Amino acid sequence: MFSKSKQGPDAVLPAVSGGAKGATFSVIGADVLITGDIRATVDLHIDGRIQGDVTCATLVQGEGSHIAGAVEADQARLAGTIEGTLKVKTLVIEAKARIKGDVSYETLSMAVGAEVDGRLTHIDSAAVPQGLKLVTAGE
Repeated sequence: MFSKSKQGPDAVLPAVSGGAKGATFSVIGADVLITGDIRATVDLHIDGRIQGDVTCATLVQGEGSHIAGAVEADQARLAGTIEGTLKVKTLVIEAKARIKGDVSYETLSMAVGAEVDGRLTHIDSAAVPQGLKLVTAGE
């Protein structure tokens, strides 16, 4: 029933195949509440509640999820609620998504029924002055 594994609480889970550079992904379950910022170089799937900023490579947000804070990612597929600003290169907003905050994007897809209460601002990566660099999740 119980095994005597030598893995401690800091044990690393095996990598999931796929993704950039053999990256892994993390899942935050529906029963999880996190108070504080999340910074990850991997992909995140969030079904729980986050009270803080989220920075990651790719974000997938479930319908019942709630994020109260800023979100920054290379790619995001949102289906839950976000209260805060978003800065995402490639953004897909699903029909059940509810966003209260300003949204900056390079590419946007929004389903019928999605709600955004804030400004939508297109980011033109070619318009960044020389010597400056757009910082994205994972850099």
